Amino acid sequence: SQAILPSSYYPQQIKDVIQYHINEFKDPLMNDPPIWFKTFIVVECLLQLPFFFFATYAFLTGIKKAKWIRIPCIVYAGHVATTVIPIISHVALTDFSKLVVGPKTDKERYTLIAIYMPYLLIPLMLLFYMIGLQFDGPRSKNKQH
Repeated sequence: SQAILPSSYYPQQIKDVIQYHINEFKDPLMNDPPIWFKTFIVVECLLQLPFFFFATYAFLTGIKKAKWIRIPCIVYAGHVATTVIPIISHVALTDFSKLVVGPKTDKERYTLIAIYMPYLLIPLMLLFYMIGLQFDGPRSKNKQH
């Protein structure tokens, strides 16, 4: 949320963490967030963050008891995966040579991609898990009526 809210909302220690990330990983998106990236952050704060509480409850209760979480998880995972793809593409394909902050070497670029990659892979794992989840026992190809 530091990409969209005034810095006065955050204690210095939190601002230092973001600054460390920007300096260490040469992240231009966090240094000077473009409007498209800010829209992703707004959606993250308004939709994804509240979803975490519902999902935490469902997973702690047990998926078999909280079957209602399956479709929201599929929507969440698909949404997150599709927002991370433009971020990784931006990092992979943009020429940052004229910017003060941005990966200048292949190693810096790959490192920054690696930082964002779990935000793609974990939602995809959740997506495939929830798609494959069956609550009513194994499905039979030959249903008898």
